[in-house]
Amino acid sequence: METPINIAKAEMLIRKPVKDVFNAFTNPDITTQFWFTHSSGKLEEGMRVIWSWKMYNLHVPVDVKKIIPNEQIIIEWGKEKHRSTVKWQFKSLASQKTFVTITNYDFKGIGNELVSQVVDSTGGFTLVIAGAKAWLEHSIQLNLIGDKFPKELMDGLK
Repeated sequence: METPINIAKAEMLIRKPVKDVFNAFTNPDITTQFWFTHSSGKLEEGMRVIWSWKMYNLHVPVDVKKIIPNEQIIIEWGKEKHRSTVKWQFKSLASQKTFVTITNYDFKGIGNELVSQVVDSTGGFTLVIAGAKAWLEHSIQLNLIGDKFPKELMDGLK
């Protein structure tokens, strides 16, 4: 497979076993503690789920393309021109350490629109992986995604 040119990437060490970290990204009971607020189901290869962010009234279709337990997740998500591919890679560094790489690619658009998508995705997935780290290592819910655009700010933009 050819390496995509326009990519967003976030990486971080999480001090938990790879099975726990992998499960955090496939099991919505855990993922909702640090990312989206609702999912129509667990990630399973070949399935479509809907992820929702209640605070933004946002619902995104997610098609699960590939799952290699404790190693990799590949999805396509978004609608029409906002559809892209996301790949998670999980590398066990020790019994209690996992290095996670999240790569988002296949963005649609050109010029500033494309740059904006890459920048937004890089920032977004950096918050997601930081939130996962806080939750998994310390059981702290940082509310990073909800606080990115607080209701008071969103109300002011209407």
